[in-house]
Amino acid sequence: MPAIELDRTDLQLLAELQRSGRQTNAELAERVHLSASACLRRVQRLEREGVIAGYRAEVDPDRLGLGLQAFVRVQLARHDADAITAFGEFVNAWDEVVACHALTGDMDYLLQIVVKDLDHFSHFLLDRLLNQAGVADVNSSFVLRTVKAFRGMPLPW
Repeated sequence: MPAIELDRTDLQLLAELQRSGRQTNAELAERVHLSASACLRRVQRLEREGVIAGYRAEVDPDRLGLGLQAFVRVQLARHDADAITAFGEFVNAWDEVVACHALTGDMDYLLQIVVKDLDHFSHFLLDRLLNQAGVADVNSSFVLRTVKAFRGMPLPW
């Protein structure tokens, strides 16, 4: 899907919504120096065009008892269409996988995993990833601390 034309006001709206998606339309309009009706029309256009793909709450994993994060690089045993489809279906069914990216290079996928603890990770790795998903090799790295968390997409100012 091609990129759409965004002016400076659109970019300001996106920056504000990425910073605080729960603000009212009136608050948003004031921050970007628009009337409330003009602001609402622009936001609705950004939603309709698919630039704003949705809204969600940012949840603190530690407060949910999810104290361990890992990045797992995965190499599949087979690379035919059925194996790739099956792997995608497995990954999408597992709540522990919060993101999955297909890669270039020596590994096929990068999974971001969030679990309670090392025991939970071990069960996930052995019982699901290695046992069910047609995986030939994995390489895991545990997050010691997050230096910069996701704060939104970079905008082309």
